[in-house]
Amino acid sequence: MAEPLLFQPITIRGVELKNRIVASPMWQYRGVGGHSTDWHLMHLGRLSDGGAGLVFQEGTAVERRGCGTVGDLGLWSDEFIPGLRRIVNLVRANGAVPGLQLMHAGRKGRQRLPADGRGPLQQSPEITDWDGWEIVGASAIGLDDHHPIPRALTTAEVQNHVQAWVEAARRATQIGYEVLELHAAHGYLLHQFLSAATNRRRDRYGGSFANRARLLTEILEGVRTVWPDDKPVFVRLSCVDTDGWSIEDSVRLVNRLKPLGVDLIDCTSGGIYGPLLPSHVKPTYGYQAPYAQAVRYRAQIRTCAVGLVVHAEQAEAILTAGSADLVALARELLYNPNWPIDAAQKLDADPTFAKTAPRLRYWLAKRAADVEGFVPSTFSSPR
Repeated sequence: MAEPLLFQPITIRGVELKNRIVASPMWQYRGVGGHSTDWHLMHLGRLSDGGAGLVFQEGTAVERRGCGTVGDLGLWSDEFIPGLRRIVNLVRANGAVPGLQLMHAGRKGRQRLPADGRGPLQQSPEITDWDGWEIVGASAIGLDDHHPIPRALTTAEVQNHVQAWVEAARRATQIGYEVLELHAAHGYLLHQFLSAATNRRRDRYGGSFANRARLLTEILEGVRTVWPDDKPVFVRLSCVDTDGWSIEDSVRLVNRLKPLGVDLIDCTSGGIYGPLLPSHVKPTYGYQAPYAQAVRYRAQIRTCAVGLVVHAEQAEAILTAGSADLVALARELLYNPNWPIDAAQKLDADPTFAKTAPRLRYWLAKRAADVEGFVPSTFSSPR
């Protein structure tokens, strides 16, 4: 019986992933002044120990203004390096490839935590650098009537902004991350520049499609000067959006990005107008996989499918259908950090737990061998 594609290794540039399972970047809102804490060490450590091939750290801001909430992580200073290096070392020791997603919130900055209801954050004495945490955007267009209008970055600021991404990538190299992803989706700053709905600029960064893509392409050019040639760069794109952005636009953009050293597109959707989906649309299992498939075939580039990937058979079907090269899970991994171990059992990819972390292998294999007809708790109950 052929090994399921989900558990076949894949090499991208010089980095080999032991399987096709990606732990998607998930905001934890537990940073302190941009610094990681033991919470992040626990969160990413358990995801890597659970068997994912690639484990991404949450979106990490390239400058102070890029933070979405008070709990975001940052990489705009060398001061953040020691804490993040602990995370990278733990993820690698657990057998996973450590990845980093870089981002800038733009007009979605200075928000309340989701647990507090989201929405604009109110100034308080606890936030000592309120003025430095300025809300900026491609143009002076607010998220909605309830949010502040961002200040449009000047042309000189945009040009200087490129260096912030490059410096963050340089630090990521020092720390030891092996995969780098640029977040250009979900209504954050790079997405705001791409979208004609939020980019009304009249300089070289606005107007035409090429101009709106210029910030992203200049960042990629700069990042590739400091990021090793043998390490891949991913870009997360909202492949379709309610602002009018279509798959055709995404394919057109990706054809500009490929020659700049982009290896894979992480395919998501929505975000310019706030929610990722219109209120009348209910997501279904793997609802964004068709976007990954369209970009994969039409732009001839590797893709990652993300969005309600929940079941092992479903993930395998996405890969075998040729919709994507990788599948990313987020909330399902919060529910079950050991999902990869469980999926390997359900797909009969690791019946003896040989691919499981050594710390777990002995006990899980022994239990399965000792109990006749043993059925794990994540399977249907034995009759």
